[in-house]
This record gives sequence, structure tokens and C-alpha cells, in this order.
Amino acid sequence: MAEQENNDQPIIIKKVVAGGHGHHGGAWKVAYADFVTAMMALFIVLWILGQDDSVKANIAGYFNDPTGFGVGNGPSVLEGPGKRSMDPSTLTPMQKKKLEQERLELMGDDLMRNLQNAEFKELVDQIEMEITDEGLRIEIMESANDAFFEVGTAHLKKSASEILDVIGKQLSEIDNKIVVEGHTDGRPFSNGLEGYSNFELSTDIANSARRELLRSGVKENQIDEVRGYADNRLRNPDNPYDVVNRRISIIVKYSN
Repeated sequence: MAEQENNDQPIIIKKVVAGGHGHHGGAWKVAYADFVTAMMALFIVLWILGQDDSVKANIAGYFNDPTGFGVGNGPSVLEGPGKRSMDPSTLTPMQKKKLEQERLELMGDDLMRNLQNAEFKELVDQIEMEITDEGLRIEIMESANDAFFEVGTAHLKKSASEILDVIGKQLSEIDNKIVVEGHTDGRPFSNGLEGYSNFELSTDIANSARRELLRSGVKENQIDEVRGYADNRLRNPDNPYDVVNRRISIIVKYSN
């Protein structure tokens, strides 16, 4: 009887699920990826070592100046400089200027990023950069809310000094000649100084900016010109009294 009762009990099947290593996650994948990357780098180095000197020179030249190789439909870095490459010794004046424009544009983009990351990033809207026939023009304009100079003087306010400091540090890393311009609006200068006009004021403004650039690291021989235009180069000619006409212009000239 007891034997029959045992036979009537349901049979329970236990399934054991393998696991228990979930906490390791995908760490092995990262290690494997590192291993593959290292092997790829090793094979590239071994391949380069097996090439002739001309290929090695072209590869070295590419990494020293990536913008100087393979422009347009020109040859690859392995084929070396050619008719469409950026080898300076083979460039026409127009090609040199085009290359310089591209480099100045990149520098301007980098400079704007540096300014946006600074503490005075709210003033970045008052700074504009453009490529002109003369080079990269950097315009630092006043606004209705923010003036960079004491009214009727060439005395730099703190915000203007900080902006010029960031710009100067970056310009100190290149050898291009620099032009500094001062501009006023159309209001006649009237602080009682005889013979002192907007021409003198704009020139003093430019010189104040020049001195600040020198303090930030720009080399003395980089300053090519200091110009005071008074109100003869209005940014908004439709409104001579517009505050945007009061500005500093810094021109990074082409090196060629």
C-alpha cells in the first residue's frame, strides 16, 4: 500500500540554469577590442618599416601637415605630392592663398570655441569673424548693454581686456602679421580737447587694443599697422550712431 502511494506522487523535474557570471558584463569584449587595436597598430608599424624611403617621407609629411596632402583629386599620401597636392614648393599664388584661407578659417573657428568657453561667453555675440581679401578679420563690437571703452576715452574696460587676452594668446602661436583698427560712430567727439577728434580717438582705441595684445603674448614684430578710421568705415552706414559702429578690428594677414 505504501508502495502504491509513493507511485502516485507527481514527479518534479528541476532544471538548473547555468550562469552566475553576469556581473562580469562585457569586460572581455573591451579587452579583446584593445588587443585587436594593438595588433592592428603593430601591423601598420611593421608595414611602414617595410616601405621604401619615399613612402616613409610622404607618410611623415602627412602627419606633420595633414592639410597639405591629398587636396581635391590629387594623389594619395602614398603617392606623395603631385600636381594637385599642397607641397608649398609647387603651389601657385592662388593655391597658397586658398590654403592660407582654410587655415585661418580653422583658427577662427577654434578661437570662437575658446571664447565661448570663457567666463564672458555672453559677449560672444558681439564678436564676428570673416575671411576677407586681407586675411581673417575679427570684429569686437559694442552693444547697447555692453561698452568696451569708457565713454569718450580709449580706456579699456575689463570685459574688453579679457576678450583681447584670449585672442592675443592664440595669435601669439602664429607668425602672421597683425593689423589693429579703431572705429568710432558718427557722433562728433566733444570733451573739450582742442584738436582731438574721432580720428585721434579711434587711433588711441587701436593702440589700447595693441598694447593689450602685446601683454597677452603677441610679438612686437607681429604688429604690422595700427589704424584709426574714425567714422569712415561704418559697420552700419544706414545709422551712423549705431553702437556697432564703435568697435575694434583685428586683421590676421595672409602670410604669403
